[in-house]
Amino acid sequence: MHFSSAQLIAWVGDFIWPFLRIGMMLTVMPIFGGRLVPGRVRVVLALAVTVVLVPVIPAAPAVDPLSPVGVLVTVQQLLIGLAMGFMLQLVFSALLIGGQTVAMSMGLGFAAMVDPQNGVQVPVIGQYFTVVATLLFLALDGQLVMIAVLADSFHALPVAPLGMGRDDLWAVAAWAGRMFAGGVLIAMPVVTAMLLTNIAFGVITRAAPQLNIFGVGFPMTLTLGFVVMMFALPGLMPQFTQLFDDAVALLAGLGAGG
Repeated sequence: MHFSSAQLIAWVGDFIWPFLRIGMMLTVMPIFGGRLVPGRVRVVLALAVTVVLVPVIPAAPAVDPLSPVGVLVTVQQLLIGLAMGFMLQLVFSALLIGGQTVAMSMGLGFAAMVDPQNGVQVPVIGQYFTVVATLLFLALDGQLVMIAVLADSFHALPVAPLGMGRDDLWAVAAWAGRMFAGGVLIAMPVVTAMLLTNIAFGVITRAAPQLNIFGVGFPMTLTLGFVVMMFALPGLMPQFTQLFDDAVALLAGLGAGG
């Protein structure tokens, strides 16, 4: 059998460039991109998803991968995959910020543990919220939603030298404000309860200066914080769902402003 160079270039482009976009997204996104997931597992998952999506996505242009245009196409695929995985990281970071805010208000900012996904120390409450976010993501079939968004991205942003524009990059960067706002909303019930508790302790201290407020207040603050967290936990799912839906809507709109 004889194959021409044009046929080989077309076959390589049809598989390699989608694989780069998919592999970059899996490398950056939470859960699959964590340190506990070996690199070989991510490569196998990227290959499997690529094999499934290649027949249903537009064909790649017949461009030599080693040419300047081919290098530009490669950079675009890596950039698009990076943006998609980064957006999901921002969703999880919102819950982490909320957990850190809650920990600081409860006086548990010193209680830290190693985050197995990122390899850094975070407050225990923040790690708890991260685990809850992971379970919610899997319960909502978030991985299937991301694969669907990934398949749609090949139609909105096909494999080409030009992909994400300046407006798209700015929209992804500006979504960080939504991340901080979501973290504050998640922490608001506990922070409000802790503020009222501290005001009450201040009144008690003025009324009875001889009372050791630090010995009494710290256990009560911890207890009240955990009780408020328990009652506020059912409201975490709609907030996480709203953040995830907003991130997916932004990813679906990429390419419109390029």
